[in-house]
Amino acid sequence: MALPNPVEVGVRAAEILGQIEGTEEYGRLERSSKAYDDCWATFTGYPLISQWNLQRDVADLFTEGLRVLALKTAVFELSDGDEHAAELEISAPVDEMVHAILAQYTLCQTMTGKLGIRFVHMTDQERFAYEHGNYTDQCYAAAGWGEQNRRYWLDKTEMLRRLDILGRKYEGLGIERMGRGHEIDFEADAEERELATVS
Repeated sequence: MALPNPVEVGVRAAEILGQIEGTEEYGRLERSSKAYDDCWATFTGYPLISQWNLQRDVADLFTEGLRVLALKTAVFELSDGDEHAAELEISAPVDEMVHAILAQYTLCQTMTGKLGIRFVHMTDQERFAYEHGNYTDQCYAAAGWGEQNRRYWLDKTEMLRRLDILGRKYEGLGIERMGRGHEIDFEADAEERELATVS
């Protein structure tokens, strides 16, 4: 797979981000994405952040998520619409914020339609193999945004280490397969509470 030159991607991504921030929809997009905390939180995205607190971290995560969408858009344009190339390797917590932004579907459609760009994100193209210094980092640096916030940009090795820790803690709470199942019987729990109240 031939990837566009990182410098070209970075320059175009910075332009795209500036255009997005200049739209009348931007303020609402930011507010809505940050307010999505009651609706979207996986067991394997945000919780990988050390001592994570969404209220404290949401502004920085929004910045990183929007930058990623600008980078993906730039790669998509410069690769003649190659969806696979545009699905950049990124850190799982940042990817979760990308989901929160894209959940503002109507706003995203309106804004990208006006700008003549396309946000690119498909689960079947995702690859969680992000490594510091990779193509994504090169494009990010070329955009003039400096180095990523390493609180959120975890490489694959660190991500797997933290997933192992989380998995063991979840299992101790009865949550199985990283949040993909549990044996909690809510009806039985309610009955036990009623009996305890009566006695």
